[in-house]
This record gives sequence, C-alpha cells and structure tokens, in this order.
Amino acid sequence: MVELLIPQRQHSIGAFEVGRVLPFRQRRMVGPFIFFDRMGPQELQAPVGSEHDVLPHPHIGLSTVTYLFEGAMTHRDSLGVEQEITPGALNWMTAGSGISHSERFEPMRTHGGRMDGIQAWVALPEHKEEQAPEFVHYEAEQLPQIRDTGVEGRLIAGSALGLCSPVSVDSPLFYMELRVQAGHSVPLPTGHDERAIYVCAGGLEVGGQRYPAGQMLVFAKGDSPRIVAEHNSHLMLLGGEPLGPRHIWWNFVSSRKDRIEQAKDDWLNGRISLPTLDDEQFIPLPAV
Repeated sequence: MVELLIPQRQHSIGAFEVGRVLPFRQRRMVGPFIFFDRMGPQELQAPVGSEHDVLPHPHIGLSTVTYLFEGAMTHRDSLGVEQEITPGALNWMTAGSGISHSERFEPMRTHGGRMDGIQAWVALPEHKEEQAPEFVHYEAEQLPQIRDTGVEGRLIAGSALGLCSPVSVDSPLFYMELRVQAGHSVPLPTGHDERAIYVCAGGLEVGGQRYPAGQMLVFAKGDSPRIVAEHNSHLMLLGGEPLGPRHIWWNFVSSRKDRIEQAKDDWLNGRISLPTLDDEQFIPLPAV
C-alpha cells in the first residue's frame, strides 16, 4: 500500500515558482531519483522577462531530466549544446564529473503563455559519478507510447509495462507520464524495489484512501495495490533500484562529502566552464 505520502512544497527560483517534492526529510530518494520539482503550472505574461530564466549553474554526479507538459525553454550547456525543449520531448543531461547549463524562456519571450513540467535529477552509480558529461535529446515521437482502455501516456526512460525506452540510463529505473480516465485502474510497474506516483492533476484512490493532486505516493516494496483514478488524472510514475546514500548540496550530488567540497571550489574558481553560447552571466556559489 502507500508507505509514505510526500506533499509538494512551494519553492521560489527567482521569479518562478516550483513545487518541490524530492528530496524530503523522511525520504531523500525514490530509486535513483534524488530531486523532483514541478515547474508550474504558471502563466508567464508577455513579454517574459529574463528574471524568469535559470542562469548558468553547475552540476556533478547526476543526470538532469527535463520534461514539459506545456511551454518551451532553451537549454545551453558547457558542451556547446543549444536545444529547445517542447512538450513531450526529453532533455537528458548527464553531469558526471562536471557540467554547467542554463534554461531560458526565449521561445516564450514575445508571446508568453502557460509553463508546466517536471525537472528531475537521477543520481549516478558510484562507479559512474565521474564519467564524462553528456547531453541527449529525444523528440516525443521517439518515446514509447502507452495505450490501454482508459489509459494513455509515454514511457520516458527505463523499462516498464513490457516496454523499453531508447533513452540510455545508468541504473535500473522507470519514468513515465500517464493520463488515466476516471474510474480506470492505474498500472503500477512491478520488478523495481522502489516506486512512486506523483499526482499532477486529478486524484487517486488506494485502499479506500483518497489522494488529491500535488502529492507523491511512495509504495511499499513488492505490493501491487489496486490504484484507481478518482477523476480524470495526470500522473508521473517513477522508481528503480536504490543506489545507496548520497550527499546533496545546492546543485551537486555525490556519494562522497569531499567531492562536494571539491565541486564548490571548482565553481568558485572557474574550473567548471560556462555554457559556450551563454557565458556572460552565472549563478554564484551560495554563501551557505
């Protein structure tokens, strides 16, 4: 059944509001997922000012997973990549030993519009934490479609429900978007030690309990409860095999505290390059 309920907490990133789910004081990770933010929904009024942009900042020891429901952003990184991301497509950036990137609302600058999506971080296994950074982009049509009676969606990454995403992952996991009609069952993948559902919209019923939008339901290992959409519901399902404890500080993730300290010093002293096409501004290292 539901082992833990994680509420979404509002968090400001400059002029943009996000709903933070992971990490949580009682549950820092679900499988390899160590960070999970709901970006919106928020109406951005035209012209969209640069104060909404996320300036260049660094990462180590993780992969960032950006997936939009509405709106558009431009990604630029220190590998020289410039990529617009649109709804249903996937940006998967592996930081490894160190990368920096920015996310700007340039596609929405003139006309504004509604912005909504998920930013997740996937921790890397210890033996891959120092791998070379990499960026890959997948268009929506490249990701496997999920269709059943009352259920449709997309397998973003990993393996689940007899499907396998083409996205290369570094540890066993699954990540999917589902839209489930009211009264229909939600297929919770088996074969993974840790599993969760984030309710973007609508609501679920599990074991006679109701769970509205804005919450993440973490399920007990091995359980296969009957999960029913109480309303037409929009869901994100995620999980995988645990990797062991991780340290997280600002945008850095590592199995070693000393590696976090090194990353701080690297960013402070300019040893992590700025994005090739966006190198005039950056977020400084926080004071604490």
